[in-house]
Amino acid sequence: MKKKQWILWVVIFIALVIVGLLIYRQATGKSLGIKSTIRTVLNVVKATVQSNEVTKYNQGDFTNILFVHHSVGRFLIEGGELRSRLQNEGYTFWDQDYSYEGLTKPDGTPAGYSYFIPNDNTDIDGFADIFQQREYSIPINALSSFLQHEVILIKSCYPNSAIQDDAELELRKQQYMTMRSRMDQYPNHIFIILTSPPLNPAETNPEDARRARELTSWLAAPEFTKGHPNLFVFNFFDLLAESDPSASDYNMLRSAYREGTDSHPNILANQEIGPILVNFITDSINSYKNTIPNN
Repeated sequence: MKKKQWILWVVIFIALVIVGLLIYRQATGKSLGIKSTIRTVLNVVKATVQSNEVTKYNQGDFTNILFVHHSVGRFLIEGGELRSRLQNEGYTFWDQDYSYEGLTKPDGTPAGYSYFIPNDNTDIDGFADIFQQREYSIPINALSSFLQHEVILIKSCYPNSAIQDDAELELRKQQYMTMRSRMDQYPNHIFIILTSPPLNPAETNPEDARRARELTSWLAAPEFTKGHPNLFVFNFFDLLAESDPSASDYNMLRSAYREGTDSHPNILANQEIGPILVNFITDSINSYKNTIPNN
């Protein structure tokens, strides 16, 4: 089915869903989260209508980049000047924040809609669920939205470094492997996982922090990406965490990068790590392109 036909049928279907929800509310007096549902529907419609605006940047050279994140990512984009730095390297950079922030276009302006991420969940389990979604030719779910872009960066935020026991640690590893298995199916895309940031010492303890280090070391080890040439891991945790085993804040957000008890890395961290991430992105893209025959 052609894309225009898909769009027409999606719009008709969504209109019927809205009407049905309104009738249900009027008949029963019960709410099905109508405001949230309508907001989601409108986002899906807008994403579908604007799909060509996103995919027109796909030139087969891995220049169309999407970064899916929450607040730490937003501050990294701003403080680390990711958008302008990547633009200077010849890339287009989109980013998806919380749903209320939505998608931001390469010129830094709001797209006017948000990719539908179930429950706004970009924790490790949320991404694992997204990478089990069905792919469609139009962006009617999160995975299909992500795949409009050639390079997809994903990051789960610092609460994911609160790993309270070894069973949870193993679960996180399984969730990352679930993502990896699905990423293998898309050799025409590059995936970059950023490890979760460490927690402020005020919000963690040595054992949880140790497990957070163990997870990120496992994820960033060459063994995780070996045999998966379109997958790369940026060890964000390692750049942010105290590395001295004798320090009281070992494996926690280092003192130079924190303000008070807040686990958000400060402006200094973003300014220093931003250029490192940009270099990692460009190196990863070039590395993968070199593995493609006749490239």
